[in-house]
Amino acid sequence: MQRAFLPRIRSSLTPKRGFSQSAVALDCGEDAVTSLPQMPPFDYAPPPYDGPRAADILRKRSEFLSPSIGHLYKNPLNIVEGKKQYLFDEDGRRYLDAFGGIATVCCGHCHPEVIGATIEQIKRLQHTSTLYLHNAITDFAEALASKMPGNLKVVFFTNSGTEANELAMMIARLYTGCQDIISIRNSYHGNASATMAATAQKIWKFSSTQSGVHHALNPDQYRGIFGSNGEKYAKDVEEIIEFGTFGRVAGFMSESIQGVGGIMELAPGYLPAVYKTIREAGGLCIADEVQAGFARTGSHFWGFEAHGVVPDIVTMAKGIGNGTPIGALVTTPEIAKVLTRSNYFNTFGGNPVCTAAGHAVLKVLEKEKLQENAAVVGSYFKDRLKVLQEKHEIIGDVRGRGLMLGVELVTDRQEKTPAKAEILHALEMMKDMGVLVGKGGFYGNVFRITPPLCFTKEDTDFFIDVMDIALSKI
Repeated sequence: MQRAFLPRIRSSLTPKRGFSQSAVALDCGEDAVTSLPQMPPFDYAPPPYDGPRAADILRKRSEFLSPSIGHLYKNPLNIVEGKKQYLFDEDGRRYLDAFGGIATVCCGHCHPEVIGATIEQIKRLQHTSTLYLHNAITDFAEALASKMPGNLKVVFFTNSGTEANELAMMIARLYTGCQDIISIRNSYHGNASATMAATAQKIWKFSSTQSGVHHALNPDQYRGIFGSNGEKYAKDVEEIIEFGTFGRVAGFMSESIQGVGGIMELAPGYLPAVYKTIREAGGLCIADEVQAGFARTGSHFWGFEAHGVVPDIVTMAKGIGNGTPIGALVTTPEIAKVLTRSNYFNTFGGNPVCTAAGHAVLKVLEKEKLQENAAVVGSYFKDRLKVLQEKHEIIGDVRGRGLMLGVELVTDRQEKTPAKAEILHALEMMKDMGVLVGKGGFYGNVFRITPPLCFTKEDTDFFIDVMDIALSKI
C-alpha cells in the first residue's frame, strides 16, 4: 500500500536553488526517487537570518496575540524576506508566492521603486493629517481619478477595504435617505459592523445587530441554479425590492469576482441588469474592487469594467499599496457632498507615506505593463489549469480572470461534493515542494491563486507541475 506522500527537503539546500534539487521518495512497490519540478532560477540569495525562530514566534503569538488569529499550515512558515514573486523562510528556502499576501502584493514583494518612494517620504514627513496641505495625497488622488470611468473623480482615503466599504454604505444611505442595502450571498465585504452585515458567509459573521441588509441569490456559474444566465439571477434583486422593502433602496454592493467566496466571477449579464433595477429604485451601485482591482484581472484595470457597467461608488484596498495599509473610495462630486452635512474625518486616511507608496504602485503598474502581463500570463495559467482538470477528477471547476484564478476541488464531479480534507493535504504538499497558494470558498475547498502581477509563464509551469504531483498523491 502506498505510503503518505512526504517530500524530503535536504537541509543543505542553497537559497538560489530553492526547492529545485529536492527529492521525493515514493513507495510504489519498489524504491524509487522522483525529482521535484525545477523552480525557475532567481538571481538573488538572502543574507543569513539570525532572528527568532518559528517555534519562538509561535509561542509568543499564542500568548500575546488574539486567539482568533490562525495560520495556513500545520507547521506555519516563518517568512523573513520577499523579492518579486518569491518569499524566503528562516532557513533561506525559496518559495513561489501564488497568493500575494491575499491578492495584496501586485507589483512584487519589496519593489525598489515603491520602497524608494516610501523611504523618501518617511524621511521628510511621516504624518500630519489632512488638516494640513500635502502634495502626496493630492497627487495620488489625481492619478487614481484618472483611472476611473465617467465622473468618478472624488477620492476618500481610508486605512483598509473594510473602512472603505463601511464608508460606501454610509454614503449610500445618506445620499438616498434609505436604509436598505442589497448584497450577494457568498460575498465578503469586511469585518466591521455594516460590512459584516453585507458579508454573506456564516463563517465571517458574529451574532451582532445586522439590520437593513438583504442578500440576493448568488450568480454562481458553477453551482447556481441558472448556470451562466446572469439576467435570471438578477430577477431575485427585483423581488427583494418588491417584497422586502418599501420599493426604494439605498444601494447594491458587490464584488465583480468574489475573492473570499472562492474566486467566483459573476454570471454575464448580471451586473447590467441589477444596476438598472437598483437605479430605478433610487439606489446607488457600489463596486467592491478590493481584490479584483488594480490590474489583477488583466483584461481591465477594474473588475467591474468586464461587465460593461459604471458604478456610483468604487471601493479599493489591498493592491492599491502593494502591502502598505491603505484603502480608498472614489465617487462623483455630487454624491461626495453628502459628507459635508456633518464632520467626516479619518486621522490616517491620506497619510503622506501611504499615499506616496500608492502613487508609486500606479507608476510601476504602468511602467512595467503589469496589467498586460496579468492578461497574458493569466490566460496561459488558466489554460494549463484546464488541462490539469482533464487529468484529475478532483478538479471540479477552473475559473477566474487574469491573475485572479480559482480551482475548486470536489470528491464527486456530478454531486460537486466539496473536497475539504483533500485540499488541506494538497496545500501541505505544495508548500513542501515550494509553492504557497491560498484557499477559500464557502466550503473551504477552492485554491485561490492571486500571485504578484510579475508572475511569469515559467512560474506557472512550475506551479502546474507541483499541483499535478500533489493532486496525484491525494
